[in-house]
Amino acid sequence: MSKILPNLFAKNRAWAAKVNAEDPVFFEKLSQQQKPEYLWIGCADSRVPANQIVDLLPGEVFVHRNIANVVVHTDLNCLSVIQYAVDVLKVKHIMVVGHYGCGGIKAAMENGEHGLIDNWLRHIKDVYRLHKAELDGISDDCLRFNRMCELNVIEQVANVSATSIVQNAWKSGQELHVHGWCYSIQNGHITDLDVTASSVEEAQRQLDGDMPTLAKGIDYHCQ
Repeated sequence: MSKILPNLFAKNRAWAAKVNAEDPVFFEKLSQQQKPEYLWIGCADSRVPANQIVDLLPGEVFVHRNIANVVVHTDLNCLSVIQYAVDVLKVKHIMVVGHYGCGGIKAAMENGEHGLIDNWLRHIKDVYRLHKAELDGISDDCLRFNRMCELNVIEQVANVSATSIVQNAWKSGQELHVHGWCYSIQNGHITDLDVTASSVEEAQRQLDGDMPTLAKGIDYHCQ
């Protein structure tokens, strides 16, 4: 047993024993080739675990996470994940999942300096600039913050849809849907932001601003 972080190794062994007791062939099945139908692009926040939120087993969701679930066309890491998921795994759904109360969004909306991460947050600041009129029209700070979380997801869905990877998949007739969701840490619920694109034409309407952009009936749990 490692002398470094022994509690984590102990927890790992206990977890593996528990899983094996419940399903003796679980790890044998898990070791087979993965065939997920879903790619989850989410925030790196430790409170937003992809598999648990949608109650799916390991191997059923391919996952990419970064600060504030941003999709940048120069990010080879993210693009490589999308390419592998679409071209090799043949996933049918890509979900861009943000969450209310996102620390990355909050930092981008402030004027403070945070170090190297400020360069990453620049992408989120661009989202604010694009939607400045709408956001500045929201007087309540909490509502403005949460609306920004939604708008960031919507913009990242557009970015995913505009990649050559997704565009080529659609042009070849491959079934592929790109969704935008927002998760509430306060109640565990996912909200569909109603910006799903399933074709080049739908993606273009989204880029032109004709897709729905306002989540309805959301309880933001503002204090």
